[in-house]
Amino acid sequence: MPHDVILAALRLLASALLLLFFGALIVMLWRDLRVVSDEVETRTRKRGRLVVIGIEGERAPNGKSYPLLALTSLGRAPTNTVILDDSFVSGEHALIMLRDGQWWLEDRGSSNGTLLNGYRIEEPVVLSAG
Repeated sequence: MPHDVILAALRLLASALLLLFFGALIVMLWRDLRVVSDEVETRTRKRGRLVVIGIEGERAPNGKSYPLLALTSLGRAPTNTVILDDSFVSGEHALIMLRDGQWWLEDRGSSNGTLLNGYRIEEPVVLSAG
C-alpha cells in the first residue's frame, strides 16, 4: 500500500509539473506575439503618404496619393516607385527614405534639381508633415 501512495503522489507531482511547464510556455508565446504585434503596429504607423501637387499628367495627376515605402524613388523612368510624367522631372529624380525614424528627401543628380517648398535642395533634407 505505501508503494501505491508514493506512486500516486509522484504521478500527481509529474502532472502538476507538466501543467506548470505548458502554462509557462503559453504565457511566453503570448508575450512574444504581443511584442511582435506592437512592433508591426509601430512600423505601420511610421509610414507616410506622398501627395502629388502641381503636376498635371497621365501617370501622376495632381492630388494623387502614394503610400511611402522605406525607400521610395521618384522620376519619369518606369523603374521608379512613383512615376511622374513631366518633362521637368528626370528619369531618376529623387529619393524619399525613412532613416532613424525620420523621412528624408534626396536629389539623385537630376538635371533641373529637386525643390522642397520652392527651394532647391543640395543635400538630403528631413521632411516634415504637410
